[in-house]
Amino acid sequence: MGRWRPPREKGSPYITAKGAAKLEAELKQLWKVERPVVTDAVHEAAKNGDRSENGDYIYGKKRLREIDSRVRFLTKRLEELTVVDRVPDDTSTVYFGAWVTLVDDNDNTKCYQIVGPDEFDIAKNKISMDSPIAKALLKKKLDDEVIIKTPNGEEIFYIDNIHYDENSI
Repeated sequence: MGRWRPPREKGSPYITAKGAAKLEAELKQLWKVERPVVTDAVHEAAKNGDRSENGDYIYGKKRLREIDSRVRFLTKRLEELTVVDRVPDDTSTVYFGAWVTLVDDNDNTKCYQIVGPDEFDIAKNKISMDSPIAKALLKKKLDDEVIIKTPNGEEIFYIDNIHYDENSI
């Protein structure tokens, strides 16, 4: 039995249409493709006799539990998510789905898209709307000063550009 951990705080219930499609594709892949293959492998391994010493059976059952757990999570999460699939009326303000370019005092630039917690990927510059950076940016306008708390202290940025890409929302 593992160590008990308190339940994780629920993330915001918003997702882009592209992110929702990705989660739905993962659910379909797990349920329609992977699970039947693993189920067949476990069924065949069960025919081989003593299951306590049968590695294929043991690891197959473990993989089935992992798949079933992820399928349950995705099914529940997709039911409670709200898909944001349109650009806001006021595109000069930072809202969900915006690409925001930040500039610091040394003219270093950073560009982020604000997305839901289920689709953030810092390698692709997509940050969760629940992150401290996104919370500081939301509802700000072009040329506003933004103070972001970092491990090195507070940093000051200025919003240099805000745009919404209809293909990425």
